[in-house]
Amino acid sequence: MKQFFKFVFATMVGIILISIILIVIIVGIVVAASGDKHVEIDSNSVLRIAFNNNIPERTPNNPLSGLSFLGIDGDKSIGLNDILANIKRAKTDSNIKGIFLDESYMLSGQATTEEIRNALIDFKKSGKFIIAYSEVYTQGFYYLASVADKVYINPKGIFQFKGFSSQITFLKGALDKLGIEVQVIKVGTYKSAVEPFILTKMSDANRMQVNSYMGSLYDYFLTGIGNSRKISKDSLFNLANNYTIQFPEDALKYKLVDGLKYKDEVLDELKQRTDVEAKSDLHSVDLGDYTNNDSKSDDKKDKKNQIAVVYASGEIGGGEGDDNSIGSEKISEALRKVRLNDNVKAVVLRINSPGGSSLASDVIWREVMLTKKVKPIIVSMGDVAASGGYYIACAADSIVAEPNTITGSIGIFAIIPNLQKLFNDKLGITFDGVKTGKYADLGDVSKPLSPEEKAILQNSVNRGYDDFTKAVAAGRHKTQAYINSIGQGRVWTGTQAVKIGLVDRLGNINDAIHIAAKKANIKNYKIEAYPAQKSFFDKFGSGMSAEMKMHFVKSELGENYRYYDQIKNVTQMMRTPQARMPYDIVIN
Repeated sequence: MKQFFKFVFATMVGIILISIILIVIIVGIVVAASGDKHVEIDSNSVLRIAFNNNIPERTPNNPLSGLSFLGIDGDKSIGLNDILANIKRAKTDSNIKGIFLDESYMLSGQATTEEIRNALIDFKKSGKFIIAYSEVYTQGFYYLASVADKVYINPKGIFQFKGFSSQITFLKGALDKLGIEVQVIKVGTYKSAVEPFILTKMSDANRMQVNSYMGSLYDYFLTGIGNSRKISKDSLFNLANNYTIQFPEDALKYKLVDGLKYKDEVLDELKQRTDVEAKSDLHSVDLGDYTNNDSKSDDKKDKKNQIAVVYASGEIGGGEGDDNSIGSEKISEALRKVRLNDNVKAVVLRINSPGGSSLASDVIWREVMLTKKVKPIIVSMGDVAASGGYYIACAADSIVAEPNTITGSIGIFAIIPNLQKLFNDKLGITFDGVKTGKYADLGDVSKPLSPEEKAILQNSVNRGYDDFTKAVAAGRHKTQAYINSIGQGRVWTGTQAVKIGLVDRLGNINDAIHIAAKKANIKNYKIEAYPAQKSFFDKFGSGMSAEMKMHFVKSELGENYRYYDQIKNVTQMMRTPQARMPYDIVIN
């Protein structure tokens, strides 16, 4: 027994010592990684840009980004805010002679790609070059790369140019086999978020709306490439429609690329363009490292004249949320801070959200309304600002969206599953009990809804839709009847939304900032981001373990992660009425 306790004590001491050592190592890495790292840029350098991860709205506050340690993602993540700032800075940096767009997959949405593409077009005004190269051109990366002075592909590479497709996963067949009935209460002919649970294919109304916005997105895609490559839109359509581009030489023949080259040949060309000897290494700096070469221009800006950019990214719910979701409490607090801060003269609300809880959306909408009464507030829409994402936008002074932003989807729905057959017939489980009121067990998933209960829930959803359309009508200065006619859950692109009055103009986040400055009548101003991002130590613990878990799941599932995410979100949809996009729009 004495020997046993000795071993137990030794084990405990060992665990404590290892824990202390790990903490010291982590703290040391954090301190080293979070120090001010100034990157020296050699003369005649090339800014290398490669996008192989999802692009968040702003760079995560994670000093371990770029380090493979304890399962934390080893890829350096950079946000759209720093991407745009870096490209803009490179335009006037005398050490940067050009940009090298290297192998990328562009996992971001189309509006994010559009903002980066426009930044590259602006960069070219400096007279500096852009060279693009890839072994595999996805349609997303080719759209970005088409602005380059020269577009090269590996002679044995893959060039995708086949048109857009979008697929919805329908779960009704599986639910039927499990004995699960999904009871749906909704408003909106096009509010098709519920279709995967009650149908086995798209409804006619949903097919019509998807064809409409997909057609709008595809038309803009072809027009952009056509303008850059000096090829007619009709010719591009025929090339894709007939699957003409099957091999790299086809892409060269039809002038979609400028040459077939191996990477060493491209690097040699970059050396020639930057006057670097063939035997020497190319002078280059990666986009993520270039971020650390911060400009001090902010020191010259008037800190008493600030424009606050409030980032609202992810699905909308109650509580604090995190970097990947919108918590109504956190965003409301941020809006209150900027509203009460006398140094903040105007606000830009940057939205990238498919919506979520209708209640949480209304809480944020209220703060937007209050802010609008005391200072200008402009909305900038990212990849998606739909349903609840549009709800929180509609009260702003002005709304700016990209042509390929997904927006609209004005509608409400609720889902209550009936698991009676699953419990009774499949599992042999039965329930019995007592209640003090007729509706005391309303929402109980072990039984079907009665007609009276359905009527109660329908009344609640109807009221939510009425509130939604009233808010949009007031914010957009339209009649409620008109908003209802373009609402009904229908999804629109930014281009379409401008035509029907849901959006004021097309543009990017910088355009929204300029509008805000003009409305506030200020010229020299400083931009401040809200809400404050959590530090590494704030995340350390349960938050960090959640991030690690998500990283491992994504690593294992790859592209199939979105199916897992859809199923996981079903449970969230069953809690409260939802102002949510019909589904995750993934365009291949």
